[in-house]
Amino acid sequence: MIGGRVRGGRGRGVAQPKSRWLGSLVVLALAAGAVSCGSDSETPVITVGAGDSYQSMVMAEIYAGALARTGAKTVVKDKLGLRADYLAALDAADATLVSDDTGDLLHSLDSASTAYKPDAVLKALYAAMPEGLTISDPADGTDLRSTVVTTAAAGLPANLKELAARCSELTVGINTAAGADPLRPPLNPRVDVADRLREVYGCRLDPTRIAEYRSDSDVQAAVESGVIQLGVLSMPAAFLKGGAGATIPLADPDYAFRSQQVIPVLRKGVLTEDQIKKLNYVAGELDTAALAELVRRARDDLSNPAALAREWLDAHAL
Repeated sequence: MIGGRVRGGRGRGVAQPKSRWLGSLVVLALAAGAVSCGSDSETPVITVGAGDSYQSMVMAEIYAGALARTGAKTVVKDKLGLRADYLAALDAADATLVSDDTGDLLHSLDSASTAYKPDAVLKALYAAMPEGLTISDPADGTDLRSTVVTTAAAGLPANLKELAARCSELTVGINTAAGADPLRPPLNPRVDVADRLREVYGCRLDPTRIAEYRSDSDVQAAVESGVIQLGVLSMPAAFLKGGAGATIPLADPDYAFRSQQVIPVLRKGVLTEDQIKKLNYVAGELDTAALAELVRRARDDLSNPAALAREWLDAHAL
């Protein structure tokens, strides 16, 4: 835990015999220790939870480090499990806050929601939050949506809207298993991809030209080798080992894929105004590229997430 230590002052008294003087020192030392321990125990500890993903772990360290710089005592409790597990930890006060992605959190709280664009997702999320929990500002610079990728060799438009007329002739691969982040639910090839592309852009994929893959990396490899012309990843390719490689993301201006921005989820009434402001400052500085780099370094290079968080906070004067 990170925090300050209470220090007591010393007074002057009448001279006493040596034995009594030593005894007084012992009593004073014990009393000072009791005051110090009492102060430590009375200082609220902010427990930042992390689910079972590198992104969640990195964000927990960033939040904990940022809040510690306001003078708060913080501790990170990682490996809390999947989304239902860390939401339960929040509800039980075993954690004070966690990070999440707006779209995935909304889907878990209100699977029938039709909100896809950032403002609509945020509004729906506020309405869906369980009693006792709330959210702070999302990191507007983060865009963690499922991503359609291609390569320059395929000669395709770099925008899903412009691609629509050619969709039926293209070979497509979709990751339908665990994504780059294990907290991200798998894509349903019909509901999450084919139906949404048709409804939003009029892009009609040929079901006979759709192949299912077991990881984002497999989809990326198939696109780069020319086996398929389009690949649908669970997250931006920047999060894959080695980054985007030769793949090019196609813009999704009308949000066929639901908005996904990093957001703090916290217990109501626990953090001070200054502490919430600090989280908002973090949200204002974080972007997709920086987060992807931090996740890759923690996951692939085995860098210490706490050290990565300190480095990022220092670089942004937070």
